[in-house]
Amino acid sequence: MSGSVDPVGEARRLARCALASAGAAVVLLLAGVGAGGVVILFSGLVGLACSAVGIWWFLAHRGARRVLGALLAVGAPLAVLCLYVVGGLWLTALVALGLWGGALLCARAALRIPHTPGARDRNTRTDLARGQRLPRPRRAVLIMNPKSGGGKVARFGLVERAERLGARVILLDPAVETDVAALAREAVADGADLLGVAGGDGTQALVAAVAAEHDLPFLVVSAGTRNHFALDLGLDRDDPATCLDALVDGEELRVDLGSVSGRPFVNTVSFGVYADVVQHPEYRDAKAGTALTVLPDLLQGGEGDRLDATADGTPLPAQQALLVSNNPYATPDPLGAATARRPRLDGGALGVIGIRVDGAADAAEMAVRGTQAAGLNVLTAARVEVLGKAPGPGAGSGSGAGSGSGSGSGYDSGADSGSGLDSGSGARAGGSIAVAVDGEALILPTPVVCTLRPRALRVLVPRHRPGALDPPPRMDWLRVVQLAFPSPHHQPAPRSGT
Repeated sequence: MSGSVDPVGEARRLARCALASAGAAVVLLLAGVGAGGVVILFSGLVGLACSAVGIWWFLAHRGARRVLGALLAVGAPLAVLCLYVVGGLWLTALVALGLWGGALLCARAALRIPHTPGARDRNTRTDLARGQRLPRPRRAVLIMNPKSGGGKVARFGLVERAERLGARVILLDPAVETDVAALAREAVADGADLLGVAGGDGTQALVAAVAAEHDLPFLVVSAGTRNHFALDLGLDRDDPATCLDALVDGEELRVDLGSVSGRPFVNTVSFGVYADVVQHPEYRDAKAGTALTVLPDLLQGGEGDRLDATADGTPLPAQQALLVSNNPYATPDPLGAATARRPRLDGGALGVIGIRVDGAADAAEMAVRGTQAAGLNVLTAARVEVLGKAPGPGAGSGSGAGSGSGSGSGYDSGADSGSGLDSGSGARAGGSIAVAVDGEALILPTPVVCTLRPRALRVLVPRHRPGALDPPPRMDWLRVVQLAFPSPHHQPAPRSGT
């Protein structure tokens, strides 16, 4: 008899523990302390809503209302805590919170266990964690941006290490705008059998598209600021030099590549408020200050566009912010994409998150109801078409392909480029909107069309790498109940030959 753990039994035990803990929390609140439990629940929801209203006032207004918003955002949760202490409810609230937290931990652990019904389809990376071994490239060409990531190229000695491993390095001049796509094409014409980039995600996407065009492997070196693409590939973001190990001991992953009006992207395309903010030249050096300065005009002053869009024909009217991603993020939060992760990069679908907040009441609803709020749209699509009004008075100041990155695109962002712009969908002819493509500020003519090329990009990664951690699975209490008390048709057949 083997000592291996039965995953189905383990998931069942965890699911039952989650249900028991959640039930105990509810019983404690509603029965154990009488009206006190209702006070705990109601005051907590009110505090959460008030805090959201405060955040909205802080972001969307200036002067006294911004100060009041900051006080409300901080003071509301503190007032709830004081109510619990003064009313003698703090111990009950603490125990109930602990029980609910334990229920969530057990439920997520049960949903994460592989080999349970549906787990492979919903919660795992399929074959992205395992790649095909490739022979060592003979004529690798790496393009490096010395300014990217605050100077990581020099700090980690990436040029010297790459050259020792046999690669040719093209070092960009930050003072000169360079067409990196043209550089990559020249390298291919000279016989390069691998292209790579040490730089930001915007530069990564431009060179990756050239590699995909010529069916060449592409090497990602995590020398950017945030390195979202490297994160989801499972690369080491703390030491970009380890990415170069793929030159001598690498394996290939096949991932999807996005396209927005003919321009490639590896992570996200943002429209609306965020795209308008990044158009300002000062944003790169003072992100928080710039955002606080311009957000009131965009959210309340009429300078921000409301965008009409469609996702596979589903209308998304008057969106204030729209995020289209190369495969969906596990957390449907347009403000949390900086830390969110994509469970897979080879799923063949765009992630779409649209948000519309018309005032403090909508902000409160979104805080309380989360993904069920009327102002939040979360879906997947093969094609997203954005129809927008012309940008406001201040939206065009930072336009230009690749602005701020020291590199040009080599792509005609105003052309169809085979993406089907003449769709007859009622687009506003002659208009243009602000767009942020992998963080780069652009102005594109409408309609703007986002599509995906499934498994078009061959990415070379080190065989020994940290690996991409699976994001927490989405909570699905119905599935937790099914795991806890499976019906006969949910139970997998026993394996033979073990």
